[in-house]
Amino acid sequence: MTAFKSLSTAMVKGFLRDRTTLFFVFLFPLMFLVVFGLLFREGGGDRTRIAVVGDGPVIAALERTGALELERHDSADAARRKVHDGDLPALLAVTGDDVELTFAASDQVQAQTVVGIVSGVVDQANLAATGTRPTFTLDARPVEDSSLKPIQYLTPGILSWAVSISGVFGASITLVAWRKKQVLRRIRLAPVGPTTVLSSRVLVSIGTAVAQGVVFVAVALTPPFGLKLTGQWWLALPLLVLGTTAFFAIGMLVGAFCKTEEAASGAANIVILPMAFLSGTFFPVQNAPGWLQAVSNIFPLRHMNDGMLDVLVRGKGVEALLLPSAVLIGFTLVVGFIAAKVFRWED
Repeated sequence: MTAFKSLSTAMVKGFLRDRTTLFFVFLFPLMFLVVFGLLFREGGGDRTRIAVVGDGPVIAALERTGALELERHDSADAARRKVHDGDLPALLAVTGDDVELTFAASDQVQAQTVVGIVSGVVDQANLAATGTRPTFTLDARPVEDSSLKPIQYLTPGILSWAVSISGVFGASITLVAWRKKQVLRRIRLAPVGPTTVLSSRVLVSIGTAVAQGVVFVAVALTPPFGLKLTGQWWLALPLLVLGTTAFFAIGMLVGAFCKTEEAASGAANIVILPMAFLSGTFFPVQNAPGWLQAVSNIFPLRHMNDGMLDVLVRGKGVEALLLPSAVLIGFTLVVGFIAAKVFRWED
């Protein structure tokens, strides 16, 4: 226990004295939270604006729904040129009973949104014109609290990404630096077992992850962002611990092959950045193609993101931890075993 305490204390002091590491562990990912949180603070309240020409029950129904912002034009040709030039996503021209929708397919998200809204309104108008009572009624409601803001979806993903950065970079760069400076050689000759060295480093990584969680949630809870913790939010702590061990195992594997800190930093970036984009950290992975969603399932960050989102946003309980925890534990065991096999005390 004396060796364990001494090693842990030395690692913590070295971590706190390294300003570069502190920046990339805390401030760098926190910058993304602040920027995205401020940009999307209003929850995407801006409606899609389309051009409309003419009048009638379809346009009147669109005005009542408030789903789209209607910009009236006198000339359909002038409005169509705006759509062609990319100034507006769509044009709705009504002449008598004829409804023409012209849209820019280059922006698929907006195009599908406009087509879906207009199609629904036209269908309702046709049904109303027949005088037939609707057979089916739709009751649409979200499973989450209707007051949720984007910050509640951004915080779990960016926090998981921050934990992955500290886990991978912390393990890989520390391992390479200690091997290069022959610290590992001295530890090997000292009466200290590898288990003590490894467990002390894991403990420091877990402590860093918990500190990251406290800082991120504290910032997101401030009035400018307005995070609201729902459900059993404290269940995020086991995910922080399991995620840290999984990313620590990746860092050990990276550090086993690299010979310099620069190489370890580059290799860690190659691992972390694609994994972040493919795991739903910055955009919903559900919008990606099916094959890409399948590929993302092999990444531990994807499952950590999903678990954090379930307990922090969707208000789920312990059952939401089963799959993410199983994947993270399995990933840690497999990658940790490989890292142990290729581990080198000296270059």
